[in-house]
Amino acid sequence: MDDFISEDELLTFEGWLRYQCVDFAALPPEEQKIWRDIFDDTRRRCEATPKVGLMKLQPVPGEQKYAVAIRKGSDLWLTLWVRCSPKGDVYIMYPRGDRDWQAHASYHRNGTFHQKSYGHLMDAPQKRQPLTGAFKGTEHLGHYAGHGTTNGAVCDPTAFTGVVIVEPRVLGPRTGFVAVDLVEPGCDLTPLFGTQIIREVFPRDPQPSVVITIGQQEPLPVEVKREDS
Repeated sequence: MDDFISEDELLTFEGWLRYQCVDFAALPPEEQKIWRDIFDDTRRRCEATPKVGLMKLQPVPGEQKYAVAIRKGSDLWLTLWVRCSPKGDVYIMYPRGDRDWQAHASYHRNGTFHQKSYGHLMDAPQKRQPLTGAFKGTEHLGHYAGHGTTNGAVCDPTAFTGVVIVEPRVLGPRTGFVAVDLVEPGCDLTPLFGTQIIREVFPRDPQPSVVITIGQQEPLPVEVKREDS
């Protein structure tokens, strides 16, 4: 993980350029100024965004909540959680200081799956199998990247049914992902696309189990050019 970029590095102009894959020294002065202005504007907007703080998640009878938390020192920071409502719907939630953002994915009991941000659908709803006793096999709910702790979302393990704790330098702004799947009890999950770091299975028999996988993307193959002899 030599190419891991931490959130602290993104606070610096040099680290942010590395994240953007920009060779600053190779740019003409006018383009260098553009990149510097973009970085300064990004920092101003980030500093103006309120921190999440401690998530006040009230217990609901019949509801399960499964968290993914990043360990940093002695603290746990919430980066994503899965909420299974008493009605049978499943939601993937991301803590954000901007309350209008309300980014989430939802898999409804009738089989409708979609993602929303700022109250708008991000893509066309998909029709999957209903979340009833007839559920068979697996349903993949996506790979979620772009993780960190700077949003200030404190994780209280007692607020969740289960917590997947991730050690430092696994999930970052560019590196690592969280995969979420629903799996029929007793059914094997399909192989992961990438390198598996952690996999936790949370049984909900007779409802499909919630499977949370922490992984690393496989490096892109390097194209080797050969010269004709």
